[in-house]
Amino acid sequence: MTRMTSTPAIASTALSGKEWRVLILLVLSALINYIDRTTLSVAATDIQRELHLTNTQLGALQSAFFASYALCQLSFLAGWVVGRFHVGWVLACGFFLWSGATAMTGAATVFVVIFALRLLLGIGESVTFPSYSRILASEYPEHHRGFANALIDSGTKVGPALGILVGGLLVSQVGWRIFFFVLGGGSLLWLIPWAAWMPQGKRVASREDAAEIPSIGAILSERSAWFTAFGLFCGNYYWYFLITWLPAYLEKERHFPKTKMALFGWLPFLAIAGSCVFSGWLSDRLIARGGSPTRVRKAFAGIGLTFATILIPVVLVPDPNLSLALLTLACISYGIYSSNLWAITQSLAGPRAAGKWTSFQNGFGNLAGVLAPSLTGYVVDRTGEFYLAFVVAAGFALAGAGMFVFGVGPVQPVNFRSGTGHRL
Repeated sequence: MTRMTSTPAIASTALSGKEWRVLILLVLSALINYIDRTTLSVAATDIQRELHLTNTQLGALQSAFFASYALCQLSFLAGWVVGRFHVGWVLACGFFLWSGATAMTGAATVFVVIFALRLLLGIGESVTFPSYSRILASEYPEHHRGFANALIDSGTKVGPALGILVGGLLVSQVGWRIFFFVLGGGSLLWLIPWAAWMPQGKRVASREDAAEIPSIGAILSERSAWFTAFGLFCGNYYWYFLITWLPAYLEKERHFPKTKMALFGWLPFLAIAGSCVFSGWLSDRLIARGGSPTRVRKAFAGIGLTFATILIPVVLVPDPNLSLALLTLACISYGIYSSNLWAITQSLAGPRAAGKWTSFQNGFGNLAGVLAPSLTGYVVDRTGEFYLAFVVAAGFALAGAGMFVFGVGPVQPVNFRSGTGHRL
């Protein structure tokens, strides 16, 4: 394998007007995406009381979304669809499907219906990150991708923050059903500007030649593909533990009423978003000034996940204000990691393999969404407290740091030839 060693000393850092319009809409879609994922955790205690569910059943509902979400990507179905059709319309169809599933949840009256709608939600959202990767890898240069990915990722963090804040306040006033109706129906308005401004370049609008798309075998033969997937799994366990069980933890163990949970619970996610945007901007500046993408991207990922283990003292500190401060610090650290996560993948995969690589990585990584909610529910039922659940989440974060720093190879494009990947 030969390595690409040249990096421009100084590169333009300004996004064009077209790039900004597309990027803002992608950020909004990510924000809505994650509000929809968070709805169940915000309303968890209310749904649990109304439907008489155990913590284990509640964990199963949280996991249902991730089961279909991960399966659609691990099967490469999402990546195939993104690579074979106009990626703008693929994203639009997925958006319509998941928003409709969210709205219909408000009418559900039994466990099995909510479970089925969560599966449908996962199918709709499965095309999002493969779509983002194809768009960014095709339309945005390397020294813009850190910031672009960070802004999109900030949407995934602001989404849960707003979901917990607004959702918690709304559920406490009008009930959980109205919350689902309003969110799912209102989200569909996003489709109007997206239909007008979606990217139309040849690389995102035309059907790709199957002969030019690297095979699944070629991607899976790359060590870095596996370690980015394992690393994402570890980082996602931490993240999905927070978005699925933090509201319930604040209510059950900290004994916060719904309104106080909403006011306290949204701040850590906002901290992740702010940290992510700043870290993405900083990493791009370092690379634009001649820094090695390998050193910069991997350093941000490794340092961020390592310090995210500050999560453990959160559950041990009796004072709620100090606990919130530690939780916010842990989340700031997590934002440092998440800012460079997908920039690493897009640099490795390149435009032709971005959809499939992201589909595999995100599908594998989101199996953590199946494990984290259900395992946490089981642990809380067995132990009667959240301490061990916090320790497990921190352990996964530390393992993820090792995956990115020591497992992923140089962050340089892979040249796929004859089913075998080589570094350019």
